[in-house]
Amino acid sequence: MKEVEYTLITGAAKRVGRAIALHLAEHGHDIAVHYHHSLGDAETLKGEIEALGRKALLVQADLGQSEEAGTIITSILEVGRVRAVVNNASIFEQFDLRTTTVDAWQRHLAVNLTAPLLISQAYAETGTGGRIVNLLDWRVARSDPNHLPYAVSKAALEALTRNLAVALAPAFQVNGLALGAVLPPSDGRDVAHLLKDVPSHRWADLSEVGEAVRFLLDGPAYITGEVITIDGGRHLV
Repeated sequence: MKEVEYTLITGAAKRVGRAIALHLAEHGHDIAVHYHHSLGDAETLKGEIEALGRKALLVQADLGQSEEAGTIITSILEVGRVRAVVNNASIFEQFDLRTTTVDAWQRHLAVNLTAPLLISQAYAETGTGGRIVNLLDWRVARSDPNHLPYAVSKAALEALTRNLAVALAPAFQVNGLALGAVLPPSDGRDVAHLLKDVPSHRWADLSEVGEAVRFLLDGPAYITGEVITIDGGRHLV
């Protein structure tokens, strides 16, 4: 029997990660659903993926702990192979220069930067070749002093994306997807003002994010080291 080839999506149980997982499953991917605390949501997603006729594997890990992040690929290899990796999980908290603490700084770097590095290292060591997509933010090209640790960690992840594209070539292709207004913040605060500077004047449809990820995973293998911005033109103004 042929081994199942899983596409790993970190932080897949909720929000954007969940939407990406379902979109890819609808288009032929078996999914390794990584989660931290959201076991119930992960189990629900697993059932939805299986209802689409695809296989789903639940993988629990705290990405803030480097020793756990480094074992995710190993956990998948115990039951199958890794087809691709989508580093989606991230922390987004409001800290400016005055309020940023060492703990906040290190927590953002651990989840948003170190975990993708360790997962990519482990994936590369399989020697199979494949594709990696790192989820970024449209603001990587600008400053965001109100979310200092987040902004710096995402800018560093963009740099890591370009470096990995060279370091892992030609067997692996590594690209980034920089998201804009995709989902309102989970804390429920007023977000009406967020669209005033978006030329498209709307939120992204989650299917558009899924399509962009699928293009980078299933599209031309000659694309590597690129960052596609999906923000309705927000980075232009």
